[in-house]
Amino acid sequence: MKGVSFVTDETKKRRYAQIDLKGIAKYDDSAIEDLMDLIIAESRKDEKSIPWESLKSELIKEGKINVSNSRKAVSRKRA
Repeated sequence: MKGVSFVTDETKKRRYAQIDLKGIAKYDDSAIEDLMDLIIAESRKDEKSIPWESLKSELIKEGKINVSNSRKAVSRKRA
């Protein structure tokens, strides 16, 4: 993508991304969002994975998701 360049360290490993805001202004918002998603994913690639069921249980305990409401929403969408 034009407007994005990478700075590497002495071992040629990418360390930083430089974004020329004027250079990427010609792209639509979805392309810029995709770029940001890629940058975030790349920065987190070495983080430990969390199984979905463990994360889901944690979110339920914290009250951040409600299983009964989410099931109702899904069944309403299918109707």
